[in-house]
Parts: sequence; C-alpha cells; structure tokens
Amino acid sequence: MSLKQRLTDDMKAAMKSGEKDRLGVIRLINAAIKQREVDERITLDDAQVIAVIEKMLKQRKDSLSQYEAAGREDLAAVERYETGVLQGYLPAQLSAAEIDAIIDACVAEAGATSAKDMGKVIGLVRPKVAGRADMGALSERVKQKLAALS
Repeated sequence: MSLKQRLTDDMKAAMKSGEKDRLGVIRLINAAIKQREVDERITLDDAQVIAVIEKMLKQRKDSLSQYEAAGREDLAAVERYETGVLQGYLPAQLSAAEIDAIIDACVAEAGATSAKDMGKVIGLVRPKVAGRADMGALSERVKQKLAALS
C-alpha cells in the first residue's frame, strides 16, 4: 500500500473514531502533498511524500523550540502531538551503528580526506538514509568523522 493510500485510510479511520486532532494533522499532510503536486504538476511517489512529511516535521520541531523558549506550553503540546503523528508515517529510524557504517562507506567511496570533502560525502549519504535519519545530526556526524581523518 502506498503512503498516500495509507494516509487516506487513516483519515477515514480518524473520521469514524472521532479523533479530531489526528484527523487535522492527516489533513495537513494531505494538503501539503496536494499543494506540491499542483505546484509541480506531478504525482508524488512514496519517496517524495516522505520528503514532504520530513519538511513538515522539521517545521514542527522548529516551532516547538520557539514555543518552549517563549514559555507557551499549550502550543508546545500541540506541536509535540503533531510531531508524533508525522513520525508515524516515516520509515523506521536507523541506529547509530547503521548510520556510522553508511558514513564510513561513503567516506571511503568519495575518497574524502578532510572537511573540504563534506559536500561529496553528504551527497552520497543523503539518498541512502532519506527519511530514516535526522539530516542535521547526520551532518554533525560526518563533520566529526572528517575532522578525525585530517
């Protein structure tokens, strides 16, 4: 079952069970997907849908940190809930060991020797971990590994 079909099925289930908050988040996801499809005049596949959900997740995390800094716990709680629902549609996250193995393989493949080669390494790592790792944390790990090499 495609991710878009799963979203539609979950939306119907949320309607039937009266889960208004969950329904709202699923509708936001569907709206973002439709917006991208209309803007680019394409039909999104699962990888592109995951990219849309990741973008939404990043926005929620940024908002959460802003709300917590401002002391708005009510709004922060809403963002936490939405983050949980969004994460339910992403593939299982990779473990630290799996991420390190992928980074090591990509460093070797790129022939990276210093931090100057970070762009090459990230370019190789990104497609292998798409949707399964936080890119900000991944970038830090790559930077540390390259710093250890030089």
